[in-house]
Amino acid sequence: MTRSEPRGAITLAILALGACGASEAAPDRATPVRLSAIGDALCATHGYATIGAAITEPTVRAYARGAGGDAAELAIVYRGDTDEQRSLASGPARRQLGLKLRAKDSCNVVYVMWRLDPRPKIEVSVKLNPGAKAHEECGADGYTKIKPTKTWSPPALITGDRHALRAAIAGDELTAWIDDKVVWRGRLPSAARTLVGPAGLRSDNLAFDLVAFKAPAGDLASAPACKPEKTGSTSSPDRDP
Repeated sequence: MTRSEPRGAITLAILALGACGASEAAPDRATPVRLSAIGDALCATHGYATIGAAITEPTVRAYARGAGGDAAELAIVYRGDTDEQRSLASGPARRQLGLKLRAKDSCNVVYVMWRLDPRPKIEVSVKLNPGAKAHEECGADGYTKIKPTKTWSPPALITGDRHALRAAIAGDELTAWIDDKVVWRGRLPSAARTLVGPAGLRSDNLAFDLVAFKAPAGDLASAPACKPEKTGSTSSPDRDP
């Protein structure tokens, strides 16, 4: 800037430089609710899931007893595919892991999944089956895939790497992060407001070390006892979301 240029021009130039340096995919670490580490409160309804242990079964479903369901974070060390590969109830075998939000029961839940097949991406879906609770009542019915307003490619899953997948709902807006970088943003249908339940996790055909799981703190003392759910099938209990 020369001395003949007005101060307003200098201010506009500074603002323009700030705008050029901003990136739509820049880290966005804000989560609308506080998350707390979940320890022994993690309940596995399918397979085996314990904080600090290796996940080696092809079908794992778990939730945090007594926790809130509007946000969650899953930290893992990726170990590759499970030795056994299991098809989903709808037919195909998929490799994926992710979060369950507002998990009212097996038939009514929001999924935020990090999928590897047919290509790596984040997919969000809402499973709604009013009046149904158990898998044998709803099966693979009731899924609606949510179209994002913006999405970014997730990082490559390389054996031995550590990653954290986080998601949060604020109003009807859902945001997902991987390693503190936004990878998905979108709007849930109004029907998702009816879902009330804890946060949880899900995996299909992927092996990993379950480093940590975080969710909004709740009332563990009044939470129901942990009970595994029987599907009566050798396939995974849910279809590909």
